[in-house]
Amino acid sequence: MGPNLLSNYYETASMILFGIGFTTLFMQPNLIKKVIGFDIMDSSVCLFLAAKGYVEGRLAPIVVDGVTDMSAYINPVPAGLVLTGIVVSVSVTAVSLSLIQKLYKEYHTLDMDEIMEMIKKEGD
Repeated sequence: MGPNLLSNYYETASMILFGIGFTTLFMQPNLIKKVIGFDIMDSSVCLFLAAKGYVEGRLAPIVVDGVTDMSAYINPVPAGLVLTGIVVSVSVTAVSLSLIQKLYKEYHTLDMDEIMEMIKKEGD
């Protein structure tokens, strides 16, 4: 372990969370657990962007006391990306859960493998 791994603990935590979400998304057959895994992955990306956008000792990008030097302020773009990502994530989660609800009403299960088998049987 290098010194950067321990000093960049927000980035390290976001990578661990992304791995947990990725594993959950692809290893779980339950559709609700897949959505939870996707949400964990999305939250880790938001954490990573927020961590990279923050610079210790700099101010929010609001001009106060006539300070116009750009090196005194943090970059507002990562915060905007995080906010946009959160809105998109909530929308995708809502649509995914509504589609899962429709699948459950049709097939009476949340297991992706069972749903795929039922769809194959319907096609034959």
